[in-house]
Amino acid sequence: MLKHISIQATLILSLIMSTHLGAFAQKNKLEGLWYNEEKTAKIEIYKATDGKYWGKIVWLKEPLRNGVPKTDDKNPNPALRNTPTMGLVLLRHFEIDGDNGYNNGEIYDPKNGKTYSCKITYKGDKLDVRGYIGISLIGRTTVWERTQ
Repeated sequence: MLKHISIQATLILSLIMSTHLGAFAQKNKLEGLWYNEEKTAKIEIYKATDGKYWGKIVWLKEPLRNGVPKTDDKNPNPALRNTPTMGLVLLRHFEIDGDNGYNNGEIYDPKNGKTYSCKITYKGDKLDVRGYIGISLIGRTTVWERTQ
């Protein structure tokens, strides 16, 4: 009887430990805070519930315009033009492609209200973020830098 209780206790303890250690799973190298090229915004890249990587604005060098929070005033949808820029999702749907690539995503540019296909290449403390229309040869690359 004592042996049976000991086995049960060991199994329960093992289950608790494995669940607890899973909470400390290592994040993907893409996740974290990144400055945009101009260092006017910090973007937090995170793994969303869909298992893909998304990114949102979490800091702005100049968060106000005329004393009020900046909004997404260039959005093509008039109903979204009052959405605050702070917290705005810029990156969506990125999937891991090899050791340092992230593809099949899109990037929204609040400066012009347009959304582009996008791929990201991880380069240590820098990211090459390439937005494009159609094929990636026709596009523009900006370099983001890791920050705290």
